Amino acid sequence: MDEVLLYQVFGETKLWARLMGISYVGDLNEKVESGEYKDIIQISEALHEKKIAQIADMITKQKKRIILISGPSSSGKTTFARRLIVQLRVNGLEPLYLGTDDYFVERSQTPRDEHGEPNYEDITALDLELFNSDMNKLLSGEEVDIPTFDFLNGTKVFGRRITRAKAGHPILIEGIHGLNRQLTEDIPDEEKFKIYISPLTQLNIDEHNRIPTTDARMLRRLVRDYLFRGHTAQSTIRAWPKVRRGEDKNIFPYNGEADVFFNSEHIYELSVLKKYAEPLLLQITRQEPEYGEAVRMLKYLQFFKTIEDDSVIANNSIIREFIGGSIFV
Repeated sequence: MDEVLLYQVFGETKLWARLMGISYVGDLNEKVESGEYKDIIQISEALHEKKIAQIADMITKQKKRIILISGPSSSGKTTFARRLIVQLRVNGLEPLYLGTDDYFVERSQTPRDEHGEPNYEDITALDLELFNSDMNKLLSGEEVDIPTFDFLNGTKVFGRRITRAKAGHPILIEGIHGLNRQLTEDIPDEEKFKIYISPLTQLNIDEHNRIPTTDARMLRRLVRDYLFRGHTAQSTIRAWPKVRRGEDKNIFPYNGEADVFFNSEHIYELSVLKKYAEPLLLQITRQEPEYGEAVRMLKYLQFFKTIEDDSVIANNSIIREFIGGSIFV
C-alpha cells in the first residue's frame, strides 16, 4: 500500500482509539464492566459514518463515475457500499450499484486451479470484455442489459436488469478484483475512484502483543458462516488458508492502487464476537485437525470481557453483516 496512505490510516486509527480512551484490551474490558461500552459503540459507529461521508464528499467533488470497492474476506464490503450509496444520495447523486459476480464467464469456461477444481477467484473467471463494454456504455449514457449470473446453472441470464446510469452520476462496483487494473483496463483512469476496505485492528493485549487483523477477520467469517451459510467452525478454519492464498494473489498486491483506505474495524467488536464465536470453537474436539487453531483462538478471546447485550449496535453497522440484524445484508 502507498506509504503516505498507510501512514494516514494508522494515524487515524490511533486518533479513534484515543477519542474512546482505549489502547489496550484492559481498557476495553473496563468499559464493558462499567457499562460505558454502549457509549463506545455509538462513538465508533459515528466515526465510521463520518468517514464514509467524507469519502462520499471526495467522490462528489472530484466528479468520479466508476467507484471500485475491494478488500479481503470479511471486511464488510457490502455494508460499506450500501452506506456509501446513502451518503452519495445525501449529496444529490443517484448511484448505480453492481457486483462483479454477475460477470462470471460460463461455468464451462471457468479457469481451473492446480488441483483441477474451478477457480472462481481468478480474474480470468470474469468476462472482462463484456464488463468493460457495459461499463463504458453506462458512462456514455446508453441503456445496458446487465447480466444476472445463475449460479445453479452456471450461466449469465439477460433481460432482467436493463438499465442506464444518469449523466454525471456514479456507478459503484464491489468485487475482490476492484483494484486490479486488468478489471477496468478499457475504462479511462480519470473516471475511477478506488477504495480499499479492511479491518485494521486498533487493540493491543499489552505493550508487546497485538491482535492480528487476520484473526479478527477470521472470527467475523466464522460467525457469519455459521449463522447464515450453515457452515461449522471446522469448515471455516479448514478453508481459511485457501482464502488467504487467494487474497495474497488477487487482493493484497493491488492495494497500492487505492485512492482511500477505509478501516472497517470496530474497537469493541471482539467483545461482541466472543459471545458468538466461543461456543462454536469449543465444539471442536481434540481429534479434529482444526483443534489446535481453535485452541489458539479461544486463548486470545479469553482476554476479552463479553458484551452480552449488543442491541445498541445500529442495524446499518458493519458488524451487523456478521452477527445478524443488518438492514443491508
